[in-house]
Amino acid sequence: MRALLRWPFFLGCLSAGFGFSAGNALAQSGRAPSAAASPAVAAPSVAAPAPAAPAVAARTILAIGAHAGDMELTTGAVLLAAAQRGDRVVILHLTLGEGGNPRLTPDEYGAQKRRETLAVAKALGAEVMFGPYRDGEIPNDEAARRYVADVIRQVKPTQLFTHWKESLHKDHWITSAIVQEAVLLAALPGVQLAHPAHRGIRALWYADNWEDATNFTPFVFVKVADTLDAWRAAVAQYEFARGAIAGFPYVDYYTALATVRGAVVYKGKAVAFAVEPEARRRVLDALP
Repeated sequence: MRALLRWPFFLGCLSAGFGFSAGNALAQSGRAPSAAASPAVAAPSVAAPAPAAPAVAARTILAIGAHAGDMELTTGAVLLAAAQRGDRVVILHLTLGEGGNPRLTPDEYGAQKRRETLAVAKALGAEVMFGPYRDGEIPNDEAARRYVADVIRQVKPTQLFTHWKESLHKDHWITSAIVQEAVLLAALPGVQLAHPAHRGIRALWYADNWEDATNFTPFVFVKVADTLDAWRAAVAQYEFARGAIAGFPYVDYYTALATVRGAVVYKGKAVAFAVEPEARRRVLDALP
């Protein structure tokens, strides 16, 4: 199965012409010509108006993280920019990450994380979905793949963000494996789930997470200079993101990472993503 599981979104990437570059990575997909007809020219001496810029079709971006806060910290500035341009943004948290506060019980901290998650999502312009799993206990099984596949069918994303496939955190690499195979299950009409099959995924991008750094190679760089400050204010509503629980300054770390990623592509601030090797293929009829 693993030899086939990636075909839905990689064929979509190639057919959509995903030749990404920094700063316009998201804007490359889904463009359609304007439906407005060119007005008639009144007389030869009057220049015809310039053609209208092509409209950019709205996208639906589904970000799937192991814990509440994972996707917002790593991809939130990109998600905010997408929401501001009219895209639908949905974040699925497979767990609340309720085991991360030694001063509170999992139930107490889970309730806090849920409140924080809703506040952060509102600030990012995102919808929120909560998975049924417990922190540290995401099952690497067929039932979890079918659950995520049905979420994909329900949301109907054009783009997917999730964890990179190698991580020091068990929940992260399991989430990545679940998502990769759920894409195929979601696309197959013969797989019986609550919602009908969905084959419209154009790309799967892997987030740049310090816990998922093993063999992570950034390939797509998205400029976020215009949304970084608003993103910082949004994710700082997570107590753990401010470094107030474990002492790790997540917000400052990912702000610095955006500076590093932006510097190497001359975009000021950027968020990077990894992709599968097949998604790096570029087919040309001639030299550009």
